[in-house]
Amino acid sequence: MTRRGWVLFVALGVIWGIPYLLIKVSVREMNPALLVLFRTGGGALILLPIAAVRGALRPLLKAWRPLVLYTALEMGGPWWLLFHAEERLPSSLSGLLIAAVPLVGALLAWLTGSDRLDRRRLVGLATGFGGVALLVGFAVGGADLWAAVSIGGVVVGYALGPWVVARYLSDAPPVGVAAGSLALCAVVYAPIAAFQELPKTLTAPVIESVVALTLVCTVVAFMVFFALISEVGAMRATVITYVNPVVAVVLGVTVLGESVGVATVVGFLLILVGCFLATGRVGTKQAPAGPVELSPLDVAGQPLSSDP
Repeated sequence: MTRRGWVLFVALGVIWGIPYLLIKVSVREMNPALLVLFRTGGGALILLPIAAVRGALRPLLKAWRPLVLYTALEMGGPWWLLFHAEERLPSSLSGLLIAAVPLVGALLAWLTGSDRLDRRRLVGLATGFGGVALLVGFAVGGADLWAAVSIGGVVVGYALGPWVVARYLSDAPPVGVAAGSLALCAVVYAPIAAFQELPKTLTAPVIESVVALTLVCTVVAFMVFFALISEVGAMRATVITYVNPVVAVVLGVTVLGESVGVATVVGFLLILVGCFLATGRVGTKQAPAGPVELSPLDVAGQPLSSDP
């Protein structure tokens, strides 16, 4: 990997590990639906002009149906569920649970026939989901079980969203897909947020968190992500899936004072091992040589995007 590739990789790993902290701070005073609107609307206002200048919006007109489906699976549903869950769950635990996205991606690849499930992957899936069960069993209280179930919905959405892009939007410009989906999600959430009770006051930390979540973790993150794919190719970029949760835990513990027990650490390690085994290559397929265009799924079915 080139020096530029390493810089982009480290930057994206950190950027997409930060949102869990920012979300936890934001939902203290802001309704989840309103937060979705701010994040998507702010991101759309910045990315739409960029996409328009590059001529990346017109190709979306003939693919509006899969764009709507992708928006619902990747942003509309998961972001509200995640914001809602973090009203109760620690930010570090949310990040660890979402590390299971590659497991669902591998399972999806098998169910759709794009990859086969051998003994190694079966062991990986069993190990990874065992880690999830350990996290839920020891780190989630009974009163917070529904919040953990919400995170499960986020994981499924994050796995299905890239699959929709790979199957139906692979020819569309990535920046156009990002801008169009953000704008569409904002339009849907605008009337929903209008009926929510607005916070009477917002403290400085909440305002700063919302701004950072929109500018850094959405706009900048998408641009860095596209640059990383162009620099190192789709396969290597998937490794950010294993970096984001670590950043989320470090920030949750150091900034918010969240505790991480032995069961949490063991559960996370089991998820990582399971992801490694379940998403590894099998057969005779070869990785493409050199950089490739954006493809949200590699041949193993692992989602490239774990955007929180």
